[in-house]
Amino acid sequence: MIGLGTVINTAAIIIGGFLGIFFGKLLNERIRSTLNIACSLSVIFIGLSGALEGILSIVDKDIVSSRSMLIVASLCIGALIGEALNIEDAFERFGEWLKQKTGNSKDFRFVDAFVSSSLTVCIGAMAIIGSIKDGTEGDISILVTKAILDMIIILVMSGSKGLGCIFSALPVAVFQGTLTALSTLIKPIMTSTALENLSLIGSILIFCVGINLMFGKKIRVANLLPSIIIAVVAAFIKL
Repeated sequence: MIGLGTVINTAAIIIGGFLGIFFGKLLNERIRSTLNIACSLSVIFIGLSGALEGILSIVDKDIVSSRSMLIVASLCIGALIGEALNIEDAFERFGEWLKQKTGNSKDFRFVDAFVSSSLTVCIGAMAIIGSIKDGTEGDISILVTKAILDMIIILVMSGSKGLGCIFSALPVAVFQGTLTALSTLIKPIMTSTALENLSLIGSILIFCVGINLMFGKKIRVANLLPSIIIAVVAAFIKL
C-alpha cells in the first residue's frame, strides 16, 4: 500500500504524544523542567552530529572540513527567501488556529510546542528519502525507522511542552504524503549529492530547533526552511 509509511509515522507521533502527556502529568514541575533540558540537548546533538558528519571527512588520516560555501550560501539565500515569505509567522498563525479549534486556547505553550516539534520531525533526509522509496518502490523501512525515532522524540517533548506536540503529526502527514504522491517526479532530482546537501543543511536547522528549545526562541527556524531547497539546487551548480 503506497503511503503506508507516512500513515505509520503519523500514528507513531500521535501515540508518542499521548504517552508523553499521560506520563508528563505524573511528573512534578522540577522533573518536567529537567526533561525539557534533556530533550533540548538530544535535539541539539542529533542536529550537531548530522552536521559534523556532512562537514568533516578524513583525508590521509587528517580530519578535514569542507562545504562551508554551501552552508553560507544556502542559509543566507534561504533566510532572505524565508523572511520575505515570513514562513515562521504562517506556522504560528496555523498553530494559533489549531489551538482555538481544539479547545486549547488557555494553553500558553501550545503554539511553541507545535512549531518546535513540527520542525524537529519534518526536517531531514529520512522524510524525503523514505517518502520517495514508499511511493516508487513500496519500501517503508526508512519511514518505519523514522516513525520509531519520532515517537520517542515526541514522547519526550510532549511530556515537557504539552499537547501541541501531538499536532506535529499534521505537517508530517501532509509533507510526507505529498512527497510520496509526487515521488516519481522528485526521485530524479534527489541525486546522492543533493541528498548529502539536504542532510547537512537539515541537520543544521535541527540544531537550531534545539537551541530554541534550550534557550527560548532565538532563531526563526521556519524562515530558514528555504535553505534546504537552495542546498538541493546547489547540487546541480557545483556550489
